[in-house]
Amino acid sequence: MRYFIFTIILLFASCSTSKLVNDNQPSVSNANTVSKNVKEPKVKNIIFMIGDGMGLSQVTAGMFMNGNQLELERCTSIGIQKPYAADDLITDSAAGATAFSIGRKTNNGYLGLDALGVSHTTIMEDLSKRGMATGLIVTSTIVHATPAAYFAHQKDRDNYEDIAMDLVNSDFNLFIGGGKKYFDRRTKDTLNLITQLKSRDYYVTDYFANDLNEMIFPKVKKFCYFTADGDPLPVSMGRTYLPIATMKGIQFLNELSNKGFFLMVEGSQIDWGGHENDANYIITEVLDFDKAIKAAFDFAEKDQHTLVVITADHETGGFAINSGKKFGDLKTGFTTKKHSADLIPVYAFGPGAEQFSGIYENTEIYFKMKKLMERE
Repeated sequence: MRYFIFTIILLFASCSTSKLVNDNQPSVSNANTVSKNVKEPKVKNIIFMIGDGMGLSQVTAGMFMNGNQLELERCTSIGIQKPYAADDLITDSAAGATAFSIGRKTNNGYLGLDALGVSHTTIMEDLSKRGMATGLIVTSTIVHATPAAYFAHQKDRDNYEDIAMDLVNSDFNLFIGGGKKYFDRRTKDTLNLITQLKSRDYYVTDYFANDLNEMIFPKVKKFCYFTADGDPLPVSMGRTYLPIATMKGIQFLNELSNKGFFLMVEGSQIDWGGHENDANYIITEVLDFDKAIKAAFDFAEKDQHTLVVITADHETGGFAINSGKKFGDLKTGFTTKKHSADLIPVYAFGPGAEQFSGIYENTEIYFKMKKLMERE
């Protein structure tokens, strides 16, 4: 009898203690309710940055050659995307960028089309129609595969003159990149697309008329600047415009529309260094791109309504850092002069950044960005 009474007392004490602990800590369901009731800042602007060919080894090399630090480290969320194309395990830039722009896997070489060749409205075309400001800034020609995926609808990424016509027919607010010759000295026709751009209210200028680093952007709604007649120079040969153009481009777009803006910035030539198996070319381009990332982060940090997403379309070169060296003096190697099938990091900073954690298809980046831009 005494044993039974003692057992009852212990059970009562245990229940009381358990209730005390539970009363002082929120339940899982309560915690979730609190989390859902916290109003996150709305994503008004997105700066989407593509380091073409920039896998994790390229980022690591840039970091180790820059005092073991990059602006990229300010990111609060990191994920992994699967970059393969619809018709090949290894994607090219056209299929990779199209996955970001329309949210569908496509064939290598296709721009703004799905794998069946059906055209789809790109995220920038959609946002532009909804009254948002839109822009592209690249260190390649403006008709190269990555930027072209946002305004062109072509089955051949090398049809640069057709792609240039698609750009004229778009209604974006800002273009900065090379490739002037595809607009005013064409081989397949006698059209002057610069004249056509001006007739569509674009303020058009170039590297010969104005220094982009010194230029104050005009108070217009549409601005096109050609940084080179063909391909822009590598940063190691004197190109300096990407970080400054990014800063000025953000300011330009931010003043255009109270509905927000979408800017795509590409560090194009990281890829070219990989194709040449030139580690110094890769590293100098990564560090230049990182300066553009700083400009984006600084604006986003101050604005509080801007999401910055950084990734690559693919890795180039099968780039590796080998043993035998140290910080500032790397021994590197390559497995190919082409692209590899490596999974690609996704870095995010600002409101909505947590949505980019995890492992997912490259097409999901389109849907994540679109959903955040539509969130009320």
